[in-house]
Amino acid sequence: MADCIFCKIANGEIPTNLIYEDENVVAFNDLNPQAPVHFLVIPKKHYASLNDIDSKEAFGYIFSAIPKITAKLEIKEYRTVVNTGASAGQTVFHIHVHVMAGRDFGWPAG
Repeated sequence: MADCIFCKIANGEIPTNLIYEDENVVAFNDLNPQAPVHFLVIPKKHYASLNDIDSKEAFGYIFSAIPKITAKLEIKEYRTVVNTGASAGQTVFHIHVHVMAGRDFGWPAG
């Protein structure tokens, strides 16, 4: 998608310090971190939200990358969050998983 900031990051059009990249996903630190460690994992292919995922492989690529990244960063406990839709807190409409660590998280979330 031409005007999607995350597509531009994934395609290398916007310089970003990637913390992980493979053929299907990239990961980078969140610009507005909510924890000492807070990064995003996004697919290189554009999906506006979880509602647009068209195959189990697409979501699998994202979630299979997370343990590789957390192992590299020596993180054993973390929270993952996927916001779907504006009222759920999604502000960039390219699916992304927030991975947060480095502090205790309460429940219920929100």
